[in-house]
Amino acid sequence: MKRIPFLKMSGSGNDFIIIDNREESLSECNINDVVRSVCRRRFSIGADGLILIEHSKKAHFKWHFYNADGSEVGMCGNGARCAARFAYLKGIASNAMTIETKVGIIKAQVDGAQVKIEMCTPEGILLDYNLPVGGKKYLVSHINTGVPHVVMFVENVEDLDVVGLGRAIRFHERYKPHGCNANFVKTLGNQELAIRTYERGVEDETLSCGTGAVAAALISYLKVLVQSPVEVHSKGGEALMVHFRDKGSRFTDVFLEGRARVIYDGELWDEALQ
Repeated sequence: MKRIPFLKMSGSGNDFIIIDNREESLSECNINDVVRSVCRRRFSIGADGLILIEHSKKAHFKWHFYNADGSEVGMCGNGARCAARFAYLKGIASNAMTIETKVGIIKAQVDGAQVKIEMCTPEGILLDYNLPVGGKKYLVSHINTGVPHVVMFVENVEDLDVVGLGRAIRFHERYKPHGCNANFVKTLGNQELAIRTYERGVEDETLSCGTGAVAAALISYLKVLVQSPVEVHSKGGEALMVHFRDKGSRFTDVFLEGRARVIYDGELWDEALQ
């Protein structure tokens, strides 16, 4: 395989491998196998996910986002912010751009390392229902912000078994066959939250989750706990800002804002896939 250039980027602790695939350099590869191989930590580059940038007839570019397990999903807030900055740095788009995704056309604004990305219209909202897990019943809410999320409010996010409880929720019978992400949230003020997230596809706790931050902010608003904009603090330490408007029966103008940092660039060798 010809060596393929890539950028390693981080969005608030979520790390991604981003490849310009407009010339279809990966067209002869099984992309799911490639993703699983290169996202392995210690054996390859290592990342939470892989992003392919491709040509679009509807927007400045089209993206495909893959979780580390090779599964493709429609949206990733932190990944979209990194993809937007990548496109700006590579001259694919200006600092104000549109991106074609599986959940529709979204807008992005790049200002240095700070990127503000439009999120898809949330759906599947269900507030405050009991979810039985391990002999206990937990009060949770559900929302789809591009991918499905369960939101649970807790007294202490620091001492929680995020992996154990998160995995049980992610694979719960109620959410089969596709599963969901699990978010554990604590309110810190009327415009501030703390969050920890177990992500499907990564199958572990991640340092940040953009769609999870949006899910937590919107559910918190519906429970009359916060107002827009909401500052969301994740385990990675970098805060994300969630902006939105309440139009009565639906949310509009939902945006996610935060830093998208370039870590390094390099070339992918055949041996990275072994």
